Amino acid sequence: GFLHYAVDSCEFNSSKLNDIEYTHSYYYNKLEIVRFSSSVGKYVGYTEFGIKNAESWNNGPEVIARRAQKESYCFRNVGVFTESALTKS
Repeated sequence: GFLHYAVDSCEFNSSKLNDIEYTHSYYYNKLEIVRFSSSVGKYVGYTEFGIKNAESWNNGPEVIARRAQKESYCFRNVGVFTESALTKS
């Protein structure tokens, strides 16, 4: 069979919005095909299929919605995670 999955991640050095990088990657059969990175601000394709999708998504509403995820997904959760980690260390 074939396996398709997506991964969201937030990398951070502090709870400040400027110190957070949000990425959203799509994988197919363990191969990353396309990624959105908040530091780049758009989708980047790594395969022929990924490049075609990245071009389409960068010219549509998908890229605008994904840019907002840095604040709504990462920023909100980084504070919760940091507080939880600091109280347990």
